[in-house]
Amino acid sequence: MTSTDHTSSASGAARVQTKISVADPKIMVNLLGAKDEILRLIERTLASDVHVRGNEITVTGSPADNATAERLFSELIELIEKGETLTVDAVRRTVAMLEQNTSERPAEVLTLNILSRRGRTIRPKTLGQKRYVDSIDENTIVFGIGPAGTGKTYLAMAKAVQALQAKQVSRIILTRPAVEAGERLGFLPGTLNEKIDPYLRPLYDALHDMLDPESIPRLMQNGTIEVAPLAYMRGRAQPLTAKVLTPDGWRAIGDLAVGDLVTGSDGLPTPVLGVYPQGRKQVYRVTTQDGASTVACGEHLWTVRTPDDRSHGRPARTLETQEMIGNLRRGYVHRYELPLVEPVEFVGQDVPMDPYAMGLLLGDGCLTTATTPSFTTADPELAEALDAALPGITVTRKNEVGGVLTTHPITAVLHELDLAETDASTTFVPEIYKVNSAAVRLALLQGLFDSDGGPVSQQDRGCRVQYSTSSERLRDDVLFLVRSLGGVAYVRRRVAPGRQPGPARGRAVHQRHDAFVMDIRLPAGIEPFRLERKRALYNATGGGRPMRFVHDIEPVGAEETVCIQVAAQDSLYVTDDLIVTHNTLNDAFIILDEAQNTTPKQMKMFLTRLGFGAKIVVTGDVTQVDLPGGTTSGLRIVRQILRDVEDVHFAELSSSDVVRHRLVAEIVDAYARFDVEQEQESAQSVRAVPGRAAGGGRAGRRR
Repeated sequence: MTSTDHTSSASGAARVQTKISVADPKIMVNLLGAKDEILRLIERTLASDVHVRGNEITVTGSPADNATAERLFSELIELIEKGETLTVDAVRRTVAMLEQNTSERPAEVLTLNILSRRGRTIRPKTLGQKRYVDSIDENTIVFGIGPAGTGKTYLAMAKAVQALQAKQVSRIILTRPAVEAGERLGFLPGTLNEKIDPYLRPLYDALHDMLDPESIPRLMQNGTIEVAPLAYMRGRAQPLTAKVLTPDGWRAIGDLAVGDLVTGSDGLPTPVLGVYPQGRKQVYRVTTQDGASTVACGEHLWTVRTPDDRSHGRPARTLETQEMIGNLRRGYVHRYELPLVEPVEFVGQDVPMDPYAMGLLLGDGCLTTATTPSFTTADPELAEALDAALPGITVTRKNEVGGVLTTHPITAVLHELDLAETDASTTFVPEIYKVNSAAVRLALLQGLFDSDGGPVSQQDRGCRVQYSTSSERLRDDVLFLVRSLGGVAYVRRRVAPGRQPGPARGRAVHQRHDAFVMDIRLPAGIEPFRLERKRALYNATGGGRPMRFVHDIEPVGAEETVCIQVAAQDSLYVTDDLIVTHNTLNDAFIILDEAQNTTPKQMKMFLTRLGFGAKIVVTGDVTQVDLPGGTTSGLRIVRQILRDVEDVHFAELSSSDVVRHRLVAEIVDAYARFDVEQEQESAQSVRAVPGRAAGGGRAGRRR
């Protein structure tokens, strides 16, 4: 629009003429429409008379009507100038928005592009839709509530894909209640996928509108997009007996409560935010290549990286247990690497003996109190280290390879720690040293490795630590100490029969106990030795990088299960054998569709799955609840529960936001009027019968 001209009409003072000039002929052609269909729609819509000649539009009517017409043409011309092809539908929506007399301009609403693919652009088409889309940008949790055809799910899907492409989230999760119209999946014919697909088909169809169809299977295979029934989202679970590491040691996951502290992947305490019993489920034993294992259900989540992820510098991905089954290797290479816990920081405690000295004695000491406790070594540096670590204790050299410790203080400590009377096959690490600060645990390991371990280097590879013991308890304790410091350990057993006898004072001594040989890798920054010659050899090549891979997944039956939600930013916690796992949804765009068919408990379960960096959109129509009679819809009551919670928004869409056939909006309005009439008739019938309680009687019962 280039200019306007206002003149008074001679026929009446109340009517004026407004002239609108359009300089670009292409704009005028688009403005009129094919066979002048848009012009005729405008003429029927406006109260003013509209005449077009050449590049000039003349509008005649009252000043107010002409102002409306001028604003309409201004918005339509701006739409065309922004590259839009004007349609009858766009004109109708522009008129509807102008009639609402809001601050938002139709040209801004109808050109708010979300996604463009193959020449097709997805954008809001009504003012209500635009406000809905804006609320998704501005809030973490958004409820889109309105009748069918208002674009609730479709626009949410478009925003999810937009966020994924912009790397604002790392995955999209789409879910719907899997039970509708009174049907239960177990009674439907076909396989599980055939039963579920009809409920999820609208989500698949929307995905194909917004993404390259060839990319969708790949995105779903690597976990970037997950489409699943709502019931499957709650399935991230472990058996009640699975162990979880806490600042005080191990606890069964079934014994945890909200507010308890567990250990996160950073080795620090993190509170439990939710505990959700999952009932009896099929579970699997997940075993790593270093022999560690834990048990989880098929839908339990794991943070993993593949060789391709590492080579291309991609971040970790999140997969379910069942997604990894049958896909654990690529040739001879393990496919899925798990994260390792950073050195765990338990609460520091005072110990009755220096931890390094305790490690030396556990490695090469004779701790039985039947005789004077002794320490055997041919290394003067170790003897000096033990002497320095035990102030007030005299180390008396008995011969060139051994020493005797002054008894009273040492003997008292051994009795206090239940180490008295132990020998090389029964010794162990006392609990106070295991559940202690990282510094205490490392010092004890250094004592063990200096006395009874050593560095083993290989050409073109980092140096590992080899340690052996004939005590099963000490083997397990060393495993725990190594893993709690972020390392891995491989154990092999050397049985006593058939092993070469060891020399002692010139005679052969046959082996009486099996030996456990451990090959250990510790992370950078963890120094395993204090003994100078061992430390120099280890540091010559470095310790390499400890790694833990998923090696095997086997079903172990059905068990009662539970899932927990933790407050750690990455949602990871430490379970059996210091394996890092998780079950909350971080950095995800999560859509719950058809939410009117959730129960209040299901709605709570879903909303509490929210992780850090995630966004949730819940969509539904409260007039189309398909739950069994008497069951309250979770979508009906969630507004009352969350109405005062910040960062939660309820977007109401109405018949004016319907973007399907125009009859759909009229049908929605007709049903709304009918419902109001029925409620009024019901109320009148109740008042007409004396003594009948409000809401009583058949006519007053509505689901």
